[in-house]
Amino acid sequence: MHMADALLSPAVGGTMWAASAGLLAYSSSRLKSSLDDRRVPLMGVLAAFVFAAQMINFSIPGTGSSGHLGGGLILAVLLGPHAALLSIASVLAVQALFFADGGLLALGCNIFNLGFLPCFLAYPLLYSPLAGAASNRSRLMSAAVIAAVIGLQLGAFGVVLETVASGISELPFSSFVLLMLPIHLAIGLVEGVVTATLLAFLHKARPELFGVARPGLETRSLRPVVVGLALAAMVVGGGLSWFAASDPDGLEWATSKVSGKAELSAPETGIHATLSALQKRVAVLPDYNFRGAEAAKGEVRKDADSWASVDVGTSFSGLLGGGLTLCLAGGVAFVLRRRAQAKA
Repeated sequence: MHMADALLSPAVGGTMWAASAGLLAYSSSRLKSSLDDRRVPLMGVLAAFVFAAQMINFSIPGTGSSGHLGGGLILAVLLGPHAALLSIASVLAVQALFFADGGLLALGCNIFNLGFLPCFLAYPLLYSPLAGAASNRSRLMSAAVIAAVIGLQLGAFGVVLETVASGISELPFSSFVLLMLPIHLAIGLVEGVVTATLLAFLHKARPELFGVARPGLETRSLRPVVVGLALAAMVVGGGLSWFAASDPDGLEWATSKVSGKAELSAPETGIHATLSALQKRVAVLPDYNFRGAEAAKGEVRKDADSWASVDVGTSFSGLLGGGLTLCLAGGVAFVLRRRAQAKA
C-alpha cells in the first residue's frame, strides 16, 4: 500500500509531510521519557524484521493481486505506539530512498497511513475494547486479527481520500474505494492471522514484552529476543523473499482496474520531476535489485510452475535494507535515550 508520487499533488503531499513530521516529533518527545536501555536494540531489530517481512508479497486468490505485512500493529504491541511510529517511519524512509519503493512526495502519506493509523487508532482497540484489560493469549489473537483488519481498512481509505483530494490521477472516489476496501479486507485478514500467530508465540515465550507482571520477568535479558529477531530478519530478507508473489499489490491492482493502465504516470515537470530525479540518483537498488537487472531479464517474472525466484540482487537488497533500517531505527532510539539521560 505504498503510495507513488503519481497519485498526489504537491499540496496534499506537502500537507501530509507536515502532519507526519509533527507526529514523529511528538512521538520522539514522548519516547524520551519512557524508553529504557533494554528496548533500544529491540526497536532496531523489530524495524529490520518488518522491512524484511514487507518484501514478501502473498497472492490473494482469484484476484490477480497480492499484499504484504504492514507491521505497524506488531510494532505498536511490542514497542508502544510512539516507538512503533518511529520504527515504521524508518522502514518507509529506507524503502523510498534506497529501493524506490514509495514516492518521496508520498512519504508523508505512507508514514501516516501505514504508521499513525495502525499504531494510534487500531492498536488501542486491542486491549479494553477487544481483548480486555487482562488479555489472555486466545483473546489477544482474536483481537489482533480484528485490529489488523481495521488498521488496514483505515489506511486504504486514507489512500483514497489523499488521492481524490489531489485530483491529478482522475481516479473517481466511488470506483476507487469500492476496489480498495475489499482487496485490503482480504489482505488485512492474512496480515491479522500472521500478526496474531507471531504475537501468540511471543506472548507465551516472552510475556514481559506485553507488560505482564510476574516475578523475575522484568530482569530477564532481551538479548535472545534481539538475536532471534535479527536472525529472522536475515533469513526472511535474504532467502524467503525469493518466494514473494509477483502480482501487483492491492493499491497497484486497484488503480490499474479503475484507470485501465498498468501504471499511472506522474507529471514530468515541477516538484514531481525534481523528486523523481533525486530518487533515481539515491536509490541504489531500485525495486530491490541491482540497477538494470529487470531490463537484463527482459522483465521476466516468476511463473506459476516456478517454486521460487532465486535472485542474488533480491537477497542483497533484503540484507542491506534490513541493516540500514536497523541502524536508522536503532540510531534514533539511541539518540533519544542519550538525550533523556543527559537531562536526568
